[in-house]
Amino acid sequence: MTEHENLAAGEQPNHITPLIDLAPEGLAGVGSVFGRTRVRTLVSLRWIAVIGQVLAVLFVHYILKYELPLAGCLAVISASAWVNVILTALHPAQRLASQTETALQSAFDIVQLSILIGLTGGLDNPFSFMIVAPVTVAASRLRPSYAFLLLLLGFLSLGALSLVSAPLPWENGETFSLPSTYRWGLFASVAIGLVFFAVSAWRTGRDEARLARALEAAEEVLAKEQRLSALGALSAATAHELGTPLATIHLVAKELQRATDKDSDEYEDVSLIAEQAERCRNILGQISRRGEASDAAHSKLPVAALIKEISEPHAGLGIDIHLSSEPLGEGSELGAEPEVRRRPEIIHALGAFVENAVSFADKEVHVAARWSEEELRIYIIDDGPGFSATVLPKLGEPYLSQRGEDQIGGGMGLGFFIARTLLERTGARMKPYNRRAPARGAVVRISWMLNTIRAAPGWSEE
Repeated sequence: MTEHENLAAGEQPNHITPLIDLAPEGLAGVGSVFGRTRVRTLVSLRWIAVIGQVLAVLFVHYILKYELPLAGCLAVISASAWVNVILTALHPAQRLASQTETALQSAFDIVQLSILIGLTGGLDNPFSFMIVAPVTVAASRLRPSYAFLLLLLGFLSLGALSLVSAPLPWENGETFSLPSTYRWGLFASVAIGLVFFAVSAWRTGRDEARLARALEAAEEVLAKEQRLSALGALSAATAHELGTPLATIHLVAKELQRATDKDSDEYEDVSLIAEQAERCRNILGQISRRGEASDAAHSKLPVAALIKEISEPHAGLGIDIHLSSEPLGEGSELGAEPEVRRRPEIIHALGAFVENAVSFADKEVHVAARWSEEELRIYIIDDGPGFSATVLPKLGEPYLSQRGEDQIGGGMGLGFFIARTLLERTGARMKPYNRRAPARGAVVRISWMLNTIRAAPGWSEE
């Protein structure tokens, strides 16, 4: 079998190439990867803490009959309540808190909770583990520097609680004291919990923020493609509507030209009108032909026309682009190739993969379409160095930017992510891999169940 037939049959090459950022200019550096939190969210979480603390203190003091420094505990809790009242009065509920504001409020929560725990037994208090909560919430929304400072503040608070705290309240005013070994075990468990939950929350928040920004970039790319598609349809419709009156002008100008004496002063003006009318007709004809692909009447196209359209903008760059379109498998009798819907997501994403292949190819790129009665596959193959082993497992993540071994951390890598996301919205499955040795190069295989993108008779985008 030929190389392309091997690829179409699904053989998986076993090593790997490079990858460029396919995102449009300006999207690769989309803002900070860390999110911001609404003031209302911080205030709401603090109200929940205040209510829980009040109920716990009152329950222990009045129901369990344990002696607590009630006035001190309520004073510490009221400090949190007053902070909420002040924040609600000063700031609109929907206002986004800055990183510094979020860090300062979280630091206050850590200190407030530490003082309350210190008044009620310190590390002996079974609620001492709650000090993990404000650190975890803040770490999920803050930059590493702020998250580290809050984690350090949590450790300092734990150290202070292990050294200075009121006795744990107990029945009948008795003194209860845990063995020192057990107390150090409590200290270690809370400290480990602080690190684990803070790091986990920070990583999760970072990934979520990056993903959200990458999805925003993907939506922007799709909107741009849809605007271009609509503009093409508008230009085609305009050219069609202007064709009739322009043809009339051209016809009348020709008649006037024949009826005018060639030696008269008016003949040159009439000839110029006829010449310019003919030029306008040619321009409108070109616009109409370019707009055909976006016109509702041309919103479907054969598979061969699809791969030709995505490849044409990248021809003439010193790399040979070879196109092929044929049934999947040998001896197939499927007849005419299928027609698919012309969707902006597909055009942009496939074009981005072709551009990527051209950028890294040494001499040639192959764009091959294979189809069966149930499936359509498109292979984009280059003869470049291939995806590196460290990059390949991470392809499609919104923060990978380069193909090469030493170029993994250079940015968010929105391009590959955008292209994959747009294709997945159309029901496609994408698999990048390397060609089988001794051949060199990367392969991106995109496949659809044919019924998800096949153009039904009379289908249009409108």
